[in-house]
Amino acid sequence: MSSPRPLIHLSGVKKVFYTDEVETHALSGIHLDINKGEYVSIAGPSGCGKSTLLSILGLLDTPSDGEYVLNETAVENLSLSDRARIRNREVGFIFQSFNLIGDLTVYENVELPLTYRGLSSSDRKRRVTDALERVGMAHRAGHFPSQLSGGQQQRVAVARAVSGQPSILLADEPTGNLDSSNGEAVIELLRELHRGGATICMVTHDPRYAQQADRIVHLFDGLIVEEEAGSNRREIKEAKREVKETNAGGVG
Repeated sequence: MSSPRPLIHLSGVKKVFYTDEVETHALSGIHLDINKGEYVSIAGPSGCGKSTLLSILGLLDTPSDGEYVLNETAVENLSLSDRARIRNREVGFIFQSFNLIGDLTVYENVELPLTYRGLSSSDRKRRVTDALERVGMAHRAGHFPSQLSGGQQQRVAVARAVSGQPSILLADEPTGNLDSSNGEAVIELLRELHRGGATICMVTHDPRYAQQADRIVHLFDGLIVEEEAGSNRREIKEAKREVKETNAGGVG
């Protein structure tokens, strides 16, 4: 029986920036698979290519070379309109700076990406309400971003990301503008979403948060130099082992 295809497949992906006749190799040949339901963190020092990689995964940028397949669709050579359509349906973004629109309410911020899909008003309302309830912000639906704390704004940003029911959530330093308490709360929210079946890829410079993932991908100078299991995968393995030992012990 063949194994299922990965949700994301990168093969030999490179990214070169040209400025004033200077070549900057941001990514130098990335090979990476992310499976449906997996939680992956991308770690590495500043300037190693983390954000560039996330921009390519989110169809905000195109690779200079290499293959990118998202949910069985080769996307590296698509037109701008096709990329925008797939990005709107397949990818949910969570940014460090929240990127909420100040003169829209919480409800309207979460609803906005759904309007581009042409969904009915009733369908949008159901999705927005469900998303706000998942992040514990339904009671703030009528508030504006300026009336919320940083942690609350990031929860709204997470609601906006999940309301479209994307194939993958991309989180770019989601705790970067938060204090430690709110940062921990947002990371726990991501873990809850993952336990509910969400596929997550998170860029972070904080090793504590990187460890929350199933798998940690270490980048250095545009290359993947190491991969390791995160604490979440170890916790799952430990739990499975305990169940297996319990079952084995019960056989007489």
